[in-house]
Amino acid sequence: MKNCLLIFSVLSLLSCTSKVIQIEEISFLYDNSNAQPSLVSNNGSLSLTWISSDEDMNAELNFRQYKDEEWTSPQKIAIGSDWFVNWADFPTHAISGDQVLTSYLKKSASGIYTYDVFLSLQKLSGEKVKEDFILNTDGFKAEHGFVSIVSKDEEGFLITWLDGRNTVDKDSDGNHKPMTIRFAEITNAGDIINEVELDASVCDCCQTSITNTDKGPLVVYRDRSKEEVRDIYVTRNIDNKWETPAPVHNDGWVIYGCPVNGPKVVSDSNNIAVSWFTVYEGKPRVNLSFSESYGSSFGAPIQINDHNAIGRVDVVYLNDKEVLVSYMEEDDFDTYLRLKKVSVDGKISKPITISKIDSGRNTGVPQLEVLNDEIFIVWTVFENENNQLKTVKLSSKDI
Repeated sequence: MKNCLLIFSVLSLLSCTSKVIQIEEISFLYDNSNAQPSLVSNNGSLSLTWISSDEDMNAELNFRQYKDEEWTSPQKIAIGSDWFVNWADFPTHAISGDQVLTSYLKKSASGIYTYDVFLSLQKLSGEKVKEDFILNTDGFKAEHGFVSIVSKDEEGFLITWLDGRNTVDKDSDGNHKPMTIRFAEITNAGDIINEVELDASVCDCCQTSITNTDKGPLVVYRDRSKEEVRDIYVTRNIDNKWETPAPVHNDGWVIYGCPVNGPKVVSDSNNIAVSWFTVYEGKPRVNLSFSESYGSSFGAPIQINDHNAIGRVDVVYLNDKEVLVSYMEEDDFDTYLRLKKVSVDGKISKPITISKIDSGRNTGVPQLEVLNDEIFIVWTVFENENNQLKTVKLSSKDI
């Protein structure tokens, strides 16, 4: 592994005050091909997992933290040659106390989309607690993935995923039954408890998202109706009971296939923010909606994009009144990774262009987080015939 280098660049970007914003690039040089990042900020810590793979498709899941203005030495969490490695269905992780829970996907049969979710639980020091245990215990050779994990107040973890156990059967019309979404808790010992199905019919391959509010977990995902309406839905666990899923907004987007473009949810006390990609009146959009009631209802969507939206969104709270949204959009010339600051009263900043970006699958899903007063973004670029992770940071005081 090569040492990390700091490369500084100052870009003239559009902001609310049209001032120059300094973006610092943290060079991420590592052996082989690197992609599928998951970036997490939690309790003053910033951490990253990603997959490194060689020419023979041997894969390893790595973990590192950002401390003292640099990435720590990486820890190898798991390795294998029978993994399902995919740009959209990437591993994720969360930190709870001194433990980190990571996920990855392992093939269960020869079919393209037959794979299981595997978990590894260890201490931040690297000491193993429980290695390579399976999350979905149904035993069906089907698709399981699109995992989201969050800490349960340093008492274990909350996890949600798409589960295809029902898709191996067919309905009365001869069609495969739909994908489901499920939830469970992972204890500090690695036990899987309180597993439950949240929705019996959801979109097949859009990313899920979960947050832990003051009142309990809240999950957002792309639903799928019998009429093929695929809007973003939310379900909450209130007083240890999951509520009936409801739409964040009735977009009415009918699409006869999965757009592979999931939502993102974050919480701050009773405040909830959800950002998502949709198509409205034939035009692709990135929307954002706020709730000030723990997700019991949401305000009217705020359009984020100015040009042709690609989506692949992320969202973080800057403070209790403002969020930052990352998204991809394209004009007649190029594709861009951009940020916008949005306040709960609907005020939207001018876009901040982070970088020109490839619109294809190699880019993956850019990751956005805030640590103290700094904003971090990670995505995948193709350089020297290999995928590599690109990490940049900027000051939240400048936007």
